[in-house]
Amino acid sequence: MKYLNEFRDGETAQKLFREIARVTTRPWAMMEVCGGQTHSIIRNGIDQLLPPGIELIHGPGCPVCVTPLEMIDKALAIASKPGIIFCSFGDMLRVPGSDKDLFRVKSEGGDVRIVYSPLDALKIARESPTRQVVFFGIGFETTAPANAMAISLAAKENLTNFSVLISHVLVPPAMEAIMRSPINRVQAFLAAGHVCSVMGYWQYPPLAERFQVPIVITGFEPLDVLDGIRRAVIQLESGRHEVENAYGRVVNFDGNKPAQQMLENVFEITDRTWRGIGMIPKSGWHLRPEYRNFDAEYKFEVRGIVTKESPLCRSGEVLQGAIKPNQCSSFGTVCTPRSPLGATMVSSEGACAAYYNYGRFIQVEDLATACPVK
Repeated sequence: MKYLNEFRDGETAQKLFREIARVTTRPWAMMEVCGGQTHSIIRNGIDQLLPPGIELIHGPGCPVCVTPLEMIDKALAIASKPGIIFCSFGDMLRVPGSDKDLFRVKSEGGDVRIVYSPLDALKIARESPTRQVVFFGIGFETTAPANAMAISLAAKENLTNFSVLISHVLVPPAMEAIMRSPINRVQAFLAAGHVCSVMGYWQYPPLAERFQVPIVITGFEPLDVLDGIRRAVIQLESGRHEVENAYGRVVNFDGNKPAQQMLENVFEITDRTWRGIGMIPKSGWHLRPEYRNFDAEYKFEVRGIVTKESPLCRSGEVLQGAIKPNQCSSFGTVCTPRSPLGATMVSSEGACAAYYNYGRFIQVEDLATACPVK
């Protein structure tokens, strides 16, 4: 087992692999929802060490990857306006829009700045009262509370030069959309522990019951992921479909109530479009009417933008788990981290980036042909 030296505890990893092999009697397909889990799996070769027939499907758990192209183009339009300071997390700057990215806008003279928190953007707004400061607020339930706090503070301080371009999405509706898809192959989920640390997992039992799927909440360390896989396989083999919390050191059933209250005060549920997937009902947040003055989309009137995806990019199929990244003919050729066609090759949590960075250029089943044993 060549990858065991990558684990925090090789002996424990061996025991988990043996237990998974012992209980597995038939093929199973499960989806890790979070892109951080995907990178842990690919970096440590977990998928290659599992028993034959256990397939890990990479889900749409990368917030950068699922930010719709239309929203990227809106960000580009706002950032290109004179007098704007456009603030964003760094991994958004190279995400391709219809014809350019935020780095290109910066090179053309736009004031585009990398920040590490929406509170950094709020500070810039306080220090630059004659400039309009816009923060690109993307992500799942994990990043939304900080954005809600920044907007709440801006309202209390009456900072009229601060606004947020909102593109927040929610995990449970996406899981439901996956299960309802006609191409769905998912039989169990490894749920994202960081999302559940904020929201709890009270939303998951109805999903597990309705679709008869086990849902195991896991962390991101290799041993966390392995334990999640073990628990999911045991449930599948025994015909159970329950919600298990394998990340109890961080997650509880109710989640972070103050953070949830902050979200409820500032945001309300709305339909959202996911890049490569399409519109998922009630799968996102937008600002409540009382905070409309802090909504950059309305403030700068960038609605009605027509978008154009690259015909060579199959990232939508990757995000839905229909194909693996290296099954796309553009992967590693015309699409690389230096010249990406889609967000899944750019983001630090994107599946295509994981496959590229860790050398997964061919399928495991192709290895015998590529490297025949003599």
